[in-house]
Amino acid sequence: MIYDIGIVGAGPAGYTAALHAAKKGLSVVLFERDCIGGVCLNRGCIPTKAVLHSAEVYNELKCAENLGIVTSDISLDFQKVMERKNQIVEKLRKSLELMIKNSKITVIKAEASIKDKNTIAANGETYTCQKIICATGSEPGTFKGLEFDHEKVLSSDDVLNLTELPKNIVIVGSGAIGVEWARIFASFGTEVTVVEAAENLLPAADIDVSKRLERIFKTQKINFHKGKCVEKIDRGDICKIHLSSGEILEAEKVLVAVGRKVSCKECIDGVEYIGDVCGEIQLAHYAIKQAAAVVDGIPFDKNFIPSVVYGNPEIAWFGKREQDLEKGSYQKSNLLISALGKSQCDNAVDGFIKILSQDGQIAGAHIVSKEASSLIQQLIIAAQNKIDVDKLKEVCFAHPTYSEGIFEALFTLQ
Repeated sequence: MIYDIGIVGAGPAGYTAALHAAKKGLSVVLFERDCIGGVCLNRGCIPTKAVLHSAEVYNELKCAENLGIVTSDISLDFQKVMERKNQIVEKLRKSLELMIKNSKITVIKAEASIKDKNTIAANGETYTCQKIICATGSEPGTFKGLEFDHEKVLSSDDVLNLTELPKNIVIVGSGAIGVEWARIFASFGTEVTVVEAAENLLPAADIDVSKRLERIFKTQKINFHKGKCVEKIDRGDICKIHLSSGEILEAEKVLVAVGRKVSCKECIDGVEYIGDVCGEIQLAHYAIKQAAAVVDGIPFDKNFIPSVVYGNPEIAWFGKREQDLEKGSYQKSNLLISALGKSQCDNAVDGFIKILSQDGQIAGAHIVSKEASSLIQQLIIAAQNKIDVDKLKEVCFAHPTYSEGIFEALFTLQ
């Protein structure tokens, strides 16, 4: 049989491409050596957010008396936290597998290799395809001296398999993975230290976001070192982490969260590469947009891809950062979330909504707030459709909401 499309890798990019192609009536063969759903569903976005939610609720319960709710004997069962995480992943994976089965997509659960632009080999057989898509994803990256041993020096995969909380941990890197796990461990009572080689935490973000994150970390008693590298790790019952400054940190565990490397040996002409394997924007929603572009021809603009860091408060942004703009070439607003009635009611007053505009249109937005992951979408829709700031001011935002903070921010652009 000759398939219309062969897809290697069943993560967000691969399964989205497969489902969209099947809806168009195309014959599809999908190869996956591990679990359907890829890193995002099985070892990334979903399980991490499940654990993070437990951490947030635990934190809120510890502060419930401030809300007039008397609680006592609040305790944490870490094993149940991880069991719930596993149950959520399994439920979502089974649902996805059923969707793929009902779409009549042929699934080959085996290691696959692309031989040429029309041939895939797996299980000792070859499969001929009119078109091939490679969506093999990425895996945790590391540096010399920081190699994973999966017991003391952990990857983002390993940390999801912990059965006990460490008393203390050093996290190398303050990207989304590092920040989210710092928040999780700190909420659960682990002593956390973050080491970042760049001059600011969350270096991909706007400078005001980085500064606010530092304040949040201090409030949450998360220690951090900026502008310092980890040169080597002495492993033992207690690890010794040697910094470029000459300082030595000690911790039971080390989580290395310094980015991800692509899972691809070579590129073959005529094959489409989508998702993390491209080595561009390694986000599940970017992979999904790439899949829709390849299969359905739906275009998208990389300038309007949101970045989100989860936890309390959420952090979200898109577009231009203030530090990248020439002075005098833009207007900005910076509305404190504490000015909103909804934030006071929710006891979630930490953060801001920052909007950057150029020539009367939104050039970028940076939000630290509860619901930031949803708020950023409103500004992306406006920016991508080139809606003028003055036109946005005509929109009625409900009260009391966090969304009305966008409305207020628009009126303070200067």
